[in-house]
Amino acid sequence: MSLSFEKMGLQLELLDAINNLKFNEPTPIQLEAIPSLLAGKNVLGQAQTGTGKTAAFALPMLQQIDPEDRHIQALVLAPTRELAVQVAKATQQMAGNSHVRILPVYGGQSYTIQKKELKRGVEIVVGTPGRMLDLINQGVLDLSHVRYVVLDEADVMLEMGFIDDVDTILAEAPVDRQMALFSATMPRAIRKLADKHMRDIHEIKISPRQVTVAETEQRHYILREENKKDALIRLLEIEAVTSALIFSRTKIRTQELADTLNAMGYKVDALHGDLNQSRREYVMNRFRKGINNILIATDVAARGLDIENVSHVINFDAPADAEDYVHRIGRTGRAGRKGIAITFVTPNERGRFLRIESYIHQSINVANIPTKQQILDYREKQFITRLTDLLGKGNIDAERSIITKLEETSFSMIDITAAAIKLARETENHVVIEEFAEHQSPRKRNSNKKSFSGGKPGSKYNRNNGSESKRSKKSSQRRKGSDELETGMVRLRMNLGNSHGIRPGDVVGAIAGEVGIPGRAIGEINIQNDHTYIDVAEQHASNVLKASTGKYSLRGKPVMLTKDK
Repeated sequence: MSLSFEKMGLQLELLDAINNLKFNEPTPIQLEAIPSLLAGKNVLGQAQTGTGKTAAFALPMLQQIDPEDRHIQALVLAPTRELAVQVAKATQQMAGNSHVRILPVYGGQSYTIQKKELKRGVEIVVGTPGRMLDLINQGVLDLSHVRYVVLDEADVMLEMGFIDDVDTILAEAPVDRQMALFSATMPRAIRKLADKHMRDIHEIKISPRQVTVAETEQRHYILREENKKDALIRLLEIEAVTSALIFSRTKIRTQELADTLNAMGYKVDALHGDLNQSRREYVMNRFRKGINNILIATDVAARGLDIENVSHVINFDAPADAEDYVHRIGRTGRAGRKGIAITFVTPNERGRFLRIESYIHQSINVANIPTKQQILDYREKQFITRLTDLLGKGNIDAERSIITKLEETSFSMIDITAAAIKLARETENHVVIEEFAEHQSPRKRNSNKKSFSGGKPGSKYNRNNGSESKRSKKSSQRRKGSDELETGMVRLRMNLGNSHGIRPGDVVGAIAGEVGIPGRAIGEINIQNDHTYIDVAEQHASNVLKASTGKYSLRGKPVMLTKDK
C-alpha cells in the first residue's frame, strides 16, 4: 500500500492546499522524493515531464520556509521563462493560505519590476539562470540566507548552455543548503555537477514503465523521408486534432515545415532557438489561447514547457534516443485525458525505433498512412454529416422555395441535387492530396525555390524566401508577383522584406493572427529585399489595411500595409 500525503509528515496547511488542488494520491516521484527531502536529504531525481516533479520538491520546500523571515530562503532554477512562471504559479497554489512570497525572475521582463519586488522581500525566487546571475552581479539578489536549492530540468539547462551559470549561482549559495536536482536524462555533465555541489545524495529514478501512461495511444508509420510532409498533411486532415505539438530535428526544418503548413491554411507557429524571448512568449501565448493549434518545435526549444490539453504529439523526425521519446510523448495523455503519439520512422531508423520499444517495455503499433481514396471518402462522410445535421435542424424554407422553382425546369431532381452538392463542395478549401511519389528526382531535391500549393482547389501560394533562381527573381521584380492577379484577390504592399528577416510564415501568421482572418484568405506572397507583395482575398482587404497601420509588429518592426498601385 502506497504512502498517502497525510502520512508523509506534511504540515496541515499544506495538506489543506493539496486537498483544494484535488491531488488524489502521490505519484511515484512524489512518494520517493517528499519523505527524503523532508528528512533533510539531498535528492537527485530522474523523471520525465508530467510526473509530478513540481509538487515533489515544492511541498518540502514550503514546509521549511519561515514567512516572518524576509530573506530569500529558497531558490528554484528553471531553463525557460515558461517553466519558471509555471513553477512559481504552482508553488503559490500549494502554499495555500500561508503568507509565503514567491517571485519569478526571467529575461524579457523589466529589471525594475523584479528589483522592486526583491527589495520588498520574498522568501522564494524561481527563475532562469541568466537573469538570476545578472541580479546577483548587480547586488540585488542575496543568496546568503538560502537553505534550499532546486534545479529543475537540469539536462535542458545543459543543452541550452546554462550549466556554467548554474555552477556560478550554486557557488554563491551557502555550502550547507539542501539541494534537489531533477532531470529527464542524466548526462555525464549533470552527474559531475551533482557530485560537485551535493553530498550524501539520495538517488531516485522513475523508470519508463511508470511514466508511459495508458491514456496515450502510440503508433508509428514507416515511410520514406521525401513522403513525410504529404503523410503529415493527410494525418492532420483525418485525425481529430485539437492541438498538436510536432517535433522536428533542426531549426531550419522546423521553420520550413511551419511555412508550408501556414501556406496551406493551417494555424501554425514554429518554436526554435532563433526566436528571442518576446517572440517565444508571443508564440506560446497564441498556442495556449488556441489562436494557432499547431506548434512545430525542436527538442531544445520545447523542453521545459508544460502545455495543457495537447491532443497529439507527432514526431515528424524520430527522436535520437529512447529517453527523448518518452519525454516528448509525455506531453499528451495527461490528467486522464486521451492522447495520441505518432512517430514517423524511415527504413534506416528501424533499429533505433526497436531500441525505443525495448526501453519502454512495449510494442508500438505500426499503422498505414491514409490513402488518397480514404481521404476523399472521409471528406465525403464529413460533408454528408454536415448535410444531415442541417436537414435535422429544418431551417431551410428559403432553399425549399428555390427547389420548387427548379422543379419547373427540364432537369431531374437527381441532377439538381448533384449540381447543388458540387456547388456547395467547391467552397470546402481542402488541401490537394497527391499520391506519394515513388522516387524524388535530383532536380526536386536540389531546388532552392520554395513554392507551396494548398488551400482551396485552384489557388496558388508562392511563398518566396529570397532564395529563388536569378531568372525567377528578375521576373518577380519586374511583375511584382504572378503574371496575373487571381480573381477575387487584392494585392497589398508591406513595408518589410527580406532584409528584415521576414519569412512567408511570419507574414501569414502576423496578418491572420492580428487581423483575425483565415490563413487561406492570403494568397501569393512575394518577398523583395525591403518590401513584400501580398495577395489577400477581396472581402478581407479593407480590414487588413485598416489594422495594419503600425499597430502591430513583425520581427520587431511595425507593420504598414498599403494597396499596391
